[in-house]
Amino acid sequence: MTEKQYVTIDGIPVEISGEKNLLELINKTGVKMPTFCYHSELSVYGACRMCMVENERGGLDAACSTPPRAGMKIKTNTERLRRYRKNILELLLANHCRDCTTCENNSKCKLQDLAMRFNITDVRFPNTAKSTVHEDTSSVCITRDAGKCILCGDCVRMCNEVQNVGAIDFAYRGSNMVISTAFGKPLAESPCVGCGQCVAVCPTGAIVVKNHIASVWKAISDPEVITTVQVAPAVRVAFGKELGIKDGDDVMGKIVAALHRMGFDKICDTSLGADLTVVEESEEFIHRVESGENMPLITSCCPGWIQYCEKKHPELLPHLSTCRSPMQMMASVLKDRAKAASQKMFHVAVMPCTAKKFEASRAEFQTDGVPNVDAVISTQELISMIKEAGIMFDSLEPEAVDMPFGTISGAGVIFGVTGGVTEAVLRRVIANRSRADLMMVANYGQRGMDGIKEFKLMYGERELHIVVVSGLNNAETVIQRLKSGEKIDFIEVMACPGGCINGGGQPFAMESEKRARGTGLYKADRLQSIRRSAENPILKNVYSEIIKDRAHELLHVEYTK
Repeated sequence: MTEKQYVTIDGIPVEISGEKNLLELINKTGVKMPTFCYHSELSVYGACRMCMVENERGGLDAACSTPPRAGMKIKTNTERLRRYRKNILELLLANHCRDCTTCENNSKCKLQDLAMRFNITDVRFPNTAKSTVHEDTSSVCITRDAGKCILCGDCVRMCNEVQNVGAIDFAYRGSNMVISTAFGKPLAESPCVGCGQCVAVCPTGAIVVKNHIASVWKAISDPEVITTVQVAPAVRVAFGKELGIKDGDDVMGKIVAALHRMGFDKICDTSLGADLTVVEESEEFIHRVESGENMPLITSCCPGWIQYCEKKHPELLPHLSTCRSPMQMMASVLKDRAKAASQKMFHVAVMPCTAKKFEASRAEFQTDGVPNVDAVISTQELISMIKEAGIMFDSLEPEAVDMPFGTISGAGVIFGVTGGVTEAVLRRVIANRSRADLMMVANYGQRGMDGIKEFKLMYGERELHIVVVSGLNNAETVIQRLKSGEKIDFIEVMACPGGCINGGGQPFAMESEKRARGTGLYKADRLQSIRRSAENPILKNVYSEIIKDRAHELLHVEYTK
């Protein structure tokens, strides 16, 4: 029997049970250590030195990079450590743009939080922050401001380690060090795919979601314009913390109520667009399986993945599904309907994803120079608009999505979590449609937050190899397997780890909260009376009255080199 091992933390013996570093062990004692550069899903960097602890010999160790050893005695809160941390914060603030009240991250900034926690009321050093004239606004997805960067390296490690994009890295040395693109080019000219995962880990306002709120308010205020809005499935379960709701709770009804009060004329659920995508993509999949053309079929819903494929692996473009994303299918139907009725429409999409802003600007999704989606706002931006409007979100009574596009299926809802697209397609293509078979599909292997999930199933007399991927570094791993000759039939790719629920436009969440979001979508799916996309009665009307014989024109797209 293995003898238990302990570390004494602030006089309390704490058992070591697989923790990789002292930081994880300290968290078990109820002490929240200050950190800037530590993220459990990234490599240990140890740059900020805020998590230093004092050992029994009087030395200082970084808790994030020190493995626990039996018999260690450490202190987390001494006069020396408090003075040390305050010095670090003052030095960071001396090199930081301190226009907090006009910062996008005001009240959501870790530097601001820690300055308040350690009672920093004065900075003894002169301010040397870089001027905001160096702000990079070239990308339609995100904005970078060097004057707010504290060089924690979180964005660099996320871009390189998790996403395999390599758009940014450290440049120069010493006091001249900055985070930069190659040769200092604008972000729009870099390999950046707009996924926004750098935004998700940035502790300050150095990288933020590109703000398009003003154009939306302007459209709402125009009496000659009909303003319509669609809300992506992943938004409904990630809305809460800033507005008093727990992550994972389905608040779609409250979101609809808030959007009505803000002045939108028509509110739609992108889950209906997802139902259209399932119908079209499943037909395409069956055709490719039977014909053997351009296998494997790779999903095309994620715009970050599309850009990654275009920039790094254009040879894979023929394998991408020709189906438009649910956002674009929904927008195509709405805009075509408005055009037939000679209505002037401004269409807004509320998305968990920053890359959707780029997708909306693509020439492929414009008709006569007019985009199908006039503005994309992230979940974070919608929360800001609700606050600006003075809406007491937690006290709103839920309201229903507007007809005629108010009926959705559970298959459309689960598009927001990794594996959801695969499961929705499988529900469509399986021969048996009983409740038991539906439950069996849920257990094939596509659920869960693992970066790569795979399984095999029978389709007729053929065995299909299915792979579900989230995170672009994981996508690269699967691509290399394809290049080595491995046979795969269907690949679902989401750029963001865990899928859209963890998109770059979502509010920041801890790992447990991210999992709660996925659980929330599956719960919302179970509560739908319609579980399969093809059984949605609205689709019959959409196909017969709007799409008619123009399915390829309105619902499909060809990506070329």
